[in-house]
This record gives sequence, structure tokens and C-alpha cells, in this order.
Amino acid sequence: MYEMKRRKGSGYVTQTYELNRLDYLILGTLYKGDFKDFYHAITITEMMEINNGALGARMTVYKKLQRLVKAEYIGKGIIDNHSDTYYLLKKGIETIEGGKELKRVFVHTEYQGRGIGSKLVSLLIEWAMELGYKRMILETGELLAESCAVYNKLGFKIISNYGPYVNMPESLCMAKDL
Repeated sequence: MYEMKRRKGSGYVTQTYELNRLDYLILGTLYKGDFKDFYHAITITEMMEINNGALGARMTVYKKLQRLVKAEYIGKGIIDNHSDTYYLLKKGIETIEGGKELKRVFVHTEYQGRGIGSKLVSLLIEWAMELGYKRMILETGELLAESCAVYNKLGFKIISNYGPYVNMPESLCMAKDL
């Protein structure tokens, strides 16, 4: 979540924005590509090519990038006096690194009910802590009662849907501070 001031009439209004799926895609692209300083940056065209059209129209991406620059998640540079380039700032890196996502933990039906899922998730939490992560996030569904019970037992709390799950009411997102 970030706040931005914009002009309204003769004054300014502060608006609050939540990062959405497109914001996370942009930040994730910069992070995975190791575009973390002025000298290691990427252009909009390169970013769109890496994501094979998943970012949408160029103007949409440009507007998102401008918001992320103003909110200090990313920095903006220039090459050859004409191409804008973008790279992650500390806030963007912390956003990506701060909440590592737990994905796709399944126990075969034959072995369910034996505490294997709880033990597996506990070990993943320990490993994340050893690696220095501060928070673990996950997405599940309310209909997956057993999974929800495991996550609750291990200290996960329900949070607002994040990233690709923002507009998915069937999704249930949870987090645990490590």
C-alpha cells in the first residue's frame, strides 16, 4: 500500500493505493532480472517482451511505472538521451523479499490426516527464517478447510488478497510474520 498526492483544484488530495497484480509483476520482473541500480536497468519495451504481453498495453505499463516511481518503489534513469529505464529501489526490493510466498503444498490423499502437511509447512517456515525472510504469505481457498486449519494452527492470519488474487473472492490470503 502506498500514498500519493495529486492536484485537485487549487490544492492537493492524498490517495491511497494498494499494489495490485500488475505492480507485483513489474516489481517481480525487475527483481528476477537483477535490475537493482541505475547501471542495471530495463526499458519498458524490454520489460514487456520478458512478460510476453502479460503487462497489457504500453501506456498502461508506463502509467504504472510512473506511479511506482512516485511512490519510490522503483527508480527511473535514461540511456542514450531518449529511452527511459527502470530499476528497483530499496522499498521495491523489500516488498518482493519481505513476503515470500508459500506455493503449492500438497499431501497425497493416502497420507493425509497424519500431520505431514503441518510438519512440512513448519519446516518451510524454519527454512525461510534461516534465510532471513521476515514474512511468509500464501493463497488458499476457504473451501480447503484442512489447509486453512493447518495454516491457522501454525500462526498464519487472514490478510487482504494480494497480487494476482486481488479480484478473486474465492481466494483466501494469509500471512505470518517470521
